[in-house]
Amino acid sequence: MAQVLPFRAIRPHQKAAADVAALPYDVYSRAEAKEAVKGHPLSFLNIDRPETQFPDDHDMYGKDVYAKANEMLEEERAEGIFIQDEQPCYYVYELTMDGRAQSGLVALSSIDDYLNGVCKKHENTVAKKEADRIHHVDTTSAQTGPIFLAYRAQEAIDALIAKAKKQTPIYDFTADDGVIHRVWIIKEEADIKALKDAFAQVPCTYIADGHHRAASAVKVGLKRRKEHSDYTGNEEFNYFLSVLFPDNQLKILDYNRFVKDLNGLDQDTFMNKLSKIFTITPSDQSHPTHKGQVKMYLDHRWYALDVKDAIAKVRDNDPVDRLDVALLQDEVLTPILGIKDPRTDERIHFVGGIRGLGELVKDVDQLPGSVAFAMYPTQISELLAVADAKRLMPPKSTWFEPKLRSGLFIHAFER
Repeated sequence: MAQVLPFRAIRPHQKAAADVAALPYDVYSRAEAKEAVKGHPLSFLNIDRPETQFPDDHDMYGKDVYAKANEMLEEERAEGIFIQDEQPCYYVYELTMDGRAQSGLVALSSIDDYLNGVCKKHENTVAKKEADRIHHVDTTSAQTGPIFLAYRAQEAIDALIAKAKKQTPIYDFTADDGVIHRVWIIKEEADIKALKDAFAQVPCTYIADGHHRAASAVKVGLKRRKEHSDYTGNEEFNYFLSVLFPDNQLKILDYNRFVKDLNGLDQDTFMNKLSKIFTITPSDQSHPTHKGQVKMYLDHRWYALDVKDAIAKVRDNDPVDRLDVALLQDEVLTPILGIKDPRTDERIHFVGGIRGLGELVKDVDQLPGSVAFAMYPTQISELLAVADAKRLMPPKSTWFEPKLRSGLFIHAFER
């Protein structure tokens, strides 16, 4: 069963919350991050991406860069920009985007749950990306970006969160992108006990987003265990910062594909090969309407590709094979377009659904001979099924919106 504990969050002073809150560090390139912090000295991106404080040619992974993150965090705590609650609390974090709200519980999750498979994963991590966050977490002795977890909805937890939201929020602001952020604090002992007991009945949690942050936090926790051979398991370094959302409140956006060429095929040959897999009909510029349908933009025209029943039936027996992104990869991208590894092939680019179908049109129109595929979104139930089967999702299967903001909650632990 899941260990989900309250903690003494380090968090921004109420008046500073909107200025501190920042999009996750990994949505920016180095140049984008440096541009984003200009004129925003309180943005947590300054601390999350400390290389922004150095010249462009400075080693962004140098020890002095991570030391700068620690220095800035300590300075802002000393200046009162950040405060720390006196007793362990839970926090309810609600994000509202385009009129749709999702409410999660900010808490600590156990690194042992991660190691033992109670906290389930669905993707592998890259060592270089892990190393960056390991150094950041280890140097600051703090986890600054929450891991986005999901769990199968429970009525008891829903009721406790709804009760907390009847109070006055400690934060309530609208970010530049229009997303509304509200936070409530849960500090009554009876409510804390009820939530802890309710989560103790949850058999497992799932990493929805933040696999690298989770892996890095766990590895720093294991490092601290080696450094503290007398550890009891109750120390703060045995837990990682998380926001846990019920599955029925989450929405995954489409994650679309753009391919620079047709792998040497002429358009007629390409379409003929596709016709063996899909029923092809002309379409307008619109999203796929159902699972098993892909919209394709080629040579200034949109097409609807509906997978043929015989192929869909064969693929439906496996939780990974039945994913639409796996269908496209296995039946089109690899055998027809020659893209064997989408993680490394420079001929393919991935376009998050938040950017809209117009981005696909622009990309294809600017590069004659290219093609784009608009995907039906992966469903949260599909993600959970893959994780339950201890399998991995294909690369770029999910795009979650809205993004959790960094800096609103920090989990500090023993050095």
